[in-house]
Amino acid sequence: MSAGLRTRVRGAVLAPGDEGFDTGLAGFQTAYRHRPSLLVRAAVPQDVTEAVRHAAAHALPIAVQATGHGLTVPAEGGLLIDTSALSGVVVDAPARTARIAAGTRVAEVIHAAARYGLAPLNGSSTDVGVVGYVLGGGLGLLARAFGYAADHVRSLDVVTPDGRSRRVTADSDPELFWGLRGGGGNLGVVTGMEIGLVPVSSLYGGDIAFDTERVPHLPEVYRQWTIGLPDALTSSVSLAAYPDLPLVPAGLRGRRVAHVRVAHHGDPRRGAELVAPLRAAGPALSDTVAVMPYTECGSIHSDPPRPHAYAGDNVVLRGFDAKVADVVLEAARAEAPGRRVIDIRHLGGALRRAPDPPNAVGHRDADCLVRILSPLAGADPGRAHAAHRALLDALAPWRVGRFPNFVYGGHPGGAADEPVDDLWEPADHRRLTRLKARVDPANLLRHNLNVPPAPAERG
Repeated sequence: MSAGLRTRVRGAVLAPGDEGFDTGLAGFQTAYRHRPSLLVRAAVPQDVTEAVRHAAAHALPIAVQATGHGLTVPAEGGLLIDTSALSGVVVDAPARTARIAAGTRVAEVIHAAARYGLAPLNGSSTDVGVVGYVLGGGLGLLARAFGYAADHVRSLDVVTPDGRSRRVTADSDPELFWGLRGGGGNLGVVTGMEIGLVPVSSLYGGDIAFDTERVPHLPEVYRQWTIGLPDALTSSVSLAAYPDLPLVPAGLRGRRVAHVRVAHHGDPRRGAELVAPLRAAGPALSDTVAVMPYTECGSIHSDPPRPHAYAGDNVVLRGFDAKVADVVLEAARAEAPGRRVIDIRHLGGALRRAPDPPNAVGHRDADCLVRILSPLAGADPGRAHAAHRALLDALAPWRVGRFPNFVYGGHPGGAADEPVDDLWEPADHRRLTRLKARVDPANLLRHNLNVPPAPAERG
């Protein structure tokens, strides 16, 4: 079945047992791995087109992987398209845009844009693939100042499940342009996109770590601190219990720690004024908040650089009151060292404003997002999922939905067993199902946070 495809693809076409097949499946997420019947390692964008046409002709479900950070629904059978070799960035400084290929990582865009005093709206990790991050919405370090990354997409090069390659813009196909920006990988395989950049070359940011035994109500301190903050400051607080092991930095070993991460766009003196009340909350274990070139923004969260096993979920909340802070603190206190990380991310600001033209990113009136993440090395995924569910259920009174970028699987039966309609506004989810019926009626693109095609309407 794959012989003809091999003659049309410049990259590798591999089946189970072929040399390079197993290594080609590896990604950053090691808890799960795609197990396709066929792997296409694209060397040029046309390889993606050929792979999609082959899948459509043989009714093969399609999965896509660049870096494997956001793997949630492992493919069993079907065709996997690896876009990791499709990398590259071209910056148009006068237009403040960057054209990026499908496998490009955030760090490449940061450094390319920095030469012109510009920056992308990236998230905490600089190692993730830009395309997957943006398609899911993209909640970045400067999100309150500039909005979601998906709000700044200018065009997308997409292969739809009918095997057609097209450049999608607000003018060429307004409905598909709306759905691609925030609808995840449900509507096509993206081979490249043009994104807007922002005029940022440095920021005032970093991490302040507190021992929660000495500052026991830090989540409530953080909540009160966020009240009235200007849009120029984006922040989060992360709670973790560290084991007393040599691999943990000495100052954190055996402690329960709250990390407050801040990123301020604007005058650093104003940034220092805004952070001062937080610093006065109590003695800090460490404080790295300072002026930094934007190229060092990955140090704010210091996300782990090595592949590992993890599961995660989140809930988006309307309202951020003292009870929310208490629920999060109690959940963090109940966890054994090394078992969970729980974040509260302050929303609002520019995130509330829909772009022109609008996109599928929802829940813009939310006030905060709570994320729970569990390392799975030597752990039971079922227990991790139960802990996630307990926290999210406790936050149900404030819940308006979830955010796609922070759903990492972890359900005992796989993320495919989880409902995903709450990742979007109800009306937007219905709109996505209708759009899916138009571009992918067979639901070939289903190894993802899947939006099924709407049933055919009967006349």
